[in-house]
Amino acid sequence: MMDRNGDFALIDDCKSGDRDALRSLILHYERPVYNAAYRMMGNADDAADVTQSAFLKVFEHLDSYDSKFKFFSWIYRITINESIDQLKRRGKQQPLDDQQVSRERGPEELAAASVLCDSVQAVLMDLKQDHRAVIVLRHFAECSYVQIAEILQIPEKTVKSRLYSSRQLVKEKLADQGILSS
Repeated sequence: MMDRNGDFALIDDCKSGDRDALRSLILHYERPVYNAAYRMMGNADDAADVTQSAFLKVFEHLDSYDSKFKFFSWIYRITINESIDQLKRRGKQQPLDDQQVSRERGPEELAAASVLCDSVQAVLMDLKQDHRAVIVLRHFAECSYVQIAEILQIPEKTVKSRLYSSRQLVKEKLADQGILSS
């Protein structure tokens, strides 16, 4: 992640209309925002939509950004909220479609890794949004407990207990599928 001072300088430049600063912020945060959205949404098209919506909200509300918080926490929170909103609008969670699951077959190890990856993503999609968010932020965005608490605006103890519960659910579901031994 960019350092706090670098973020603040870019944010100030963005507020004054500097398009290069805006481009720099997008380039710096696009991949982590997209990755978080992908893990929440389960497919590339929805993740791209969430990423775009999140960046639009970020720049619409840049003046309301509170600099006492880290910028990446703020942008991740917007991304998680956009993901949840889109999932609610969808009305139900869609399973992975066959096109995503079927991949070109290669060596045995690649096939096994692909099955595992698809299984983990499918299990993530079965979790409640709150549980999925902590898993995504901790294991895919590599946020600390403190950062997750800040992003989700919940106590750190809640982060820890929700993460424990989420991991247990993932473990159980993978064991039920025969991917992990109990």
